[in-house]
Amino acid sequence: MTVIKKSMEINAPVTEVFTYFARPEHMADQFPENMGLNVVPVNVKAGFGVGTIFRISGDFDGKRLEWDCETIEYIPLKKIVAKMVEGPFKRWQIAVTFDELGEKKAKVSLDVDYDMPMGPLGGFLDKVKLSKIAERGMENGLLRVKALLEGTGSIPVYITLDAYRHILAEKQAMNCSTSEAIVKIIKDRQEALAKTA
Repeated sequence: MTVIKKSMEINAPVTEVFTYFARPEHMADQFPENMGLNVVPVNVKAGFGVGTIFRISGDFDGKRLEWDCETIEYIPLKKIVAKMVEGPFKRWQIAVTFDELGEKKAKVSLDVDYDMPMGPLGGFLDKVKLSKIAERGMENGLLRVKALLEGTGSIPVYITLDAYRHILAEKQAMNCSTSEAIVKIIKDRQEALAKTA
C-alpha cells in the first residue's frame, strides 16, 4: 500500500478552489498533455456529490490505464473523497481536503492511497518508479491549479455537464485539447455570424 500526500496554499477563496475540484473532469487539466488524461463523468448525482461515477484514463509511463471511481464523501467546502470501483489497482482512493486560510486564501491537500496489483512485483515497481511519478504528477497538478485559480494560468470555465459532454465530443473529433476545441467552436460561430451579417 502506498500513500502520497501533497498540499498547497492557493491565493483564491475556498469557494473557488472547492468548486474547481468538485468537478472530477478538471483533474485532466492538472496533468501534462502527453499523458492524454481524460476524466469523464459517467453517472452524476446531485451537485457531483456522493454516488457520482467518473472514468479516468491515460498514459502512465507508457502503459494505458483506465478505471472507474465513485465519490464516496462530499462535504461542501471541506472534503471530497473518491475511490476506484473498477480498474487495474487492488485499491485506489483520493481525498481532497480544503482549509480556509483567509478571505482569499485556501489550502488544498491531496491524499492518494493505492495498492498496486501483481503482489510483491507490483510493490517493487511502485517503490522504484511509479510512486515517484505519481508524487511528481500530484505536485505539478497542484501548481497548475494554483496558477489557474490565481489568474496566472489558464482561466477555469464552469459549464453544465451536458455542455461539457458536447465539448468532449468535439475535442475527440478534432483530436485536440479541451481549450483548443472551445476556441475553434467560438471561431467557427463568429465566422458563421460574419457571413450572415
